[in-house]
Amino acid sequence: MWTRGEEDEARFVDCLRDGHALVGRDAELAELRSAVSGHPLVTVTGAVGTGKSRLALAAVTSPLDGPWRTVVRVRWHDGVPVGRRALTARVARALSGAGLPWDPVARTGAGTSTGVGARTDLAVPARTLPAGGVLLLLDDVDPVHTECIGLVQALRMARPAVRILVTARRPLGLGDEKVVGLAPLPVDTAPGRAGSSPAAELLVARARERGWSEEPDPAALARVCRLLEGVPLALELAAGRLGEWTMEELAAHLEAGQCRLADPAPLLLRHRTLRTSLGAVHALCEPAQRRVWRRLSAFAGSFTEAAAVFVCAGSDLAPHEVPPALAMLSATGVLRTLGEAGAVSLPRYRMARAARDFGTERLAAAGERPTTWERHAAHFRGVAAVAETLWSTGLQRQALQTVQDEHDDLMALVHRAGDGTGHAGTSLEAMLHLWFWWAVHDHAREGSDHLHALLPRLPADSRLVARGRWLAAWLSTAWDPRTAHELLSLAWPAAVLAGDDALLGRIAHVHGTLAWQRQDLESAAAYYRQAADTTAGGAPGGPSPTVSLAALAVVQAHRTPTAAARTARRALAQPDCANDAWATALAHYARAFADHRAGHTGRARHRARRALADLEARVDAPQARRALRLLLTSFDLATTAAGALSPQHRPHVPVPRGGAQSPPAPAGLAQR
Repeated sequence: MWTRGEEDEARFVDCLRDGHALVGRDAELAELRSAVSGHPLVTVTGAVGTGKSRLALAAVTSPLDGPWRTVVRVRWHDGVPVGRRALTARVARALSGAGLPWDPVARTGAGTSTGVGARTDLAVPARTLPAGGVLLLLDDVDPVHTECIGLVQALRMARPAVRILVTARRPLGLGDEKVVGLAPLPVDTAPGRAGSSPAAELLVARARERGWSEEPDPAALARVCRLLEGVPLALELAAGRLGEWTMEELAAHLEAGQCRLADPAPLLLRHRTLRTSLGAVHALCEPAQRRVWRRLSAFAGSFTEAAAVFVCAGSDLAPHEVPPALAMLSATGVLRTLGEAGAVSLPRYRMARAARDFGTERLAAAGERPTTWERHAAHFRGVAAVAETLWSTGLQRQALQTVQDEHDDLMALVHRAGDGTGHAGTSLEAMLHLWFWWAVHDHAREGSDHLHALLPRLPADSRLVARGRWLAAWLSTAWDPRTAHELLSLAWPAAVLAGDDALLGRIAHVHGTLAWQRQDLESAAAYYRQAADTTAGGAPGGPSPTVSLAALAVVQAHRTPTAAARTARRALAQPDCANDAWATALAHYARAFADHRAGHTGRARHRARRALADLEARVDAPQARRALRLLLTSFDLATTAAGALSPQHRPHVPVPRGGAQSPPAPAGLAQR
């Protein structure tokens, strides 16, 4: 009578013969067949659910064009207890059944078990190999990984003519081993290729096999594949739900978590659900690795080793235990290592989405979620503070790169605080440190939305709230000036009571922008002058006085270009100007605009071009770059339209975002 494992294996092989196994794996199949033909020991590695066993079976079955004619397969089935030398005994029986007797414990002297470091002077019967050679397939040996290493070492010495193919989540680590890594299916269509991505093809193919006949929406299909990250097992489980859910509903369910995906009749017991499949990996981890796994689920994006140590370490986990756990989780596919091996920059890790969902469940079950999320929030508040320090000390490109690298986790702070499970104060403080990201890097609306979500969750008299209201007002002046004015009226009394001159100056700057939008040039100039005089140079948490002086010069240029040129020179002479490429570009813009209004268009064009080149070399500031390019375009248009007229009689300046009825100067500069 067959065991459950033998029944599963028979079904598994039947599905392979029916063409059910491989979609989108032509290149990997060709690579594996070439590797098995040219190397005596090959290991197929990959994360859970990537299809290692199916690929190996396809490579060694049809067509039989390799240097072997006999395939001996030994598979470690679900639910089989792991005993001492259990794999070795199975392999010995399987080889004997194939006409290749092998006694792994027969040796000169007393017999001992075979393992890593065991002696290999084995007594092997002198018999010839079966015609055509033998390929031994050790399939899915993760539960007996250590024994498999010793077994392969012994077998390679005793039977060097036998080729060995292993499927496991991590390599054996032997010197003559050829490793073929199996990644998830691509979720995007390759350039120059028509049709769907390989992941989408697999999802639709499995759904069709189950009777699904609808025509999928391409956008929803692509979204599902991205959420499942191209993992074949996850795609097949998702295909089984399309009978009860539409593609759009499936995507919505996957946003909430993948571990509930299930198959009532899986080929393997551990493939019933993604949770069960990941649980099989989790069961083989050491206790320290399990702790690290569940605590790493707090990360929403990629992270460094230092970040992992800070978040994961605790009374039950020493800091030095975290790096080895990261290495093991990376080897088994729970984590992906980003970047090239041996690169100058430190490696970054990202947890697979399904593994993160599993870890989140384990984190909540262990009662560690509040503590872990608190450490996560504290770490990324520090990251935001470091980014602001980089910005203020002249390393502005590095500051923006830091925010880009950590963006997912910085935004996770806001989302957790927004649903009441995070720390609103810590999150708001991090958002305030990132003022330059919102204002300079064209994320004003996103930043405004985050601040509006966080502000109601803190006490109204908090100093953080006053700063948050100012920043939200500054970011929203372009599309919601009324709300901006209301926020400023609430922030100003708190700034006065706290004696915060920098905040008072920045509030005045935003009032200047609102006056500019009302075409009240006199009030705008007064506010910008107050902002420049009140804000101390080097004050953290917002723009420097250079920005207010540059905006003042633009306003003055409409009536008194000479005064505007003096103000622009004053802006460029500020001590912090050398370290602030963005503020320097705005000051050069103001100087060029003043020169243009004074009739010195050639000089203004030269100054604007130099400012644009310097800006692009030092920092990515889309708004300032657009303003300078628009100014250069206006010079060309003015020269063409003026004809024989002198430039001072026909000045031409860019139209602001507010429309033609607004004052004739770039609103982007005045607002920032």
